[in-house]
Amino acid sequence: MRSDPSETGGLFVGRRPGTGPLRFRALPQRGSEGRRRADSIVAGVMFAAMVLLCLLCWGPIPLACLWVGSEIDYLTGSVGLGILLAFVSLATLLFGTLAILKRIDYAWVLVRRAAGHDQRAGALPRIFAVTAAICAVAFMLWFVLIHGPGSSIAPGSGSR
Repeated sequence: MRSDPSETGGLFVGRRPGTGPLRFRALPQRGSEGRRRADSIVAGVMFAAMVLLCLLCWGPIPLACLWVGSEIDYLTGSVGLGILLAFVSLATLLFGTLAILKRIDYAWVLVRRAAGHDQRAGALPRIFAVTAAICAVAFMLWFVLIHGPGSSIAPGSGSR
C-alpha cells in the first residue's frame, strides 16, 4: 500500500487530482514549415514586446508618475496629494504592466511550442532580471560619470 506522502502527492491516501501522468492518444501533427516560421516570428515579436515593457518598468513609468505627482502638487498646492497620487499611479501602472507581461509570457510559451520548440517555461523571470541589471548599471554610470556626486577635494571647482 502506497501511503508515503511523497508518493501520493501530499496528505491524501490516493493521488492528488490532476497529478496523474499525461497520456496522449497520438502525437500532435506538426505544422507546415511556413507555419512554424511564422510562429517563430510572432514569438520573436512577443519576446521583444516583453523586453520593451520590462524596460518601461525601470525608467519611463516611474518618471511619468513623478511628473504626475508634481503636476498635482502644482495645481492643488498639496504636496501630500501629489505624493499620494504619484504612488497610486505608480502602483497601478507597474502592476498593470506586470499583469500584461505575465499574459504575454504565457502566450509566448504557447507560440514557441507551436513553432516546434520544446518550451516548458516562460522567459519573463530572466528578461526581468536582465533588464533590472542593465538599468542598474546604466543608472550607476549616469550617476557616477555624467551627473556625478561632485568632488569632495575641491567642491564647486568646476563652476567657473
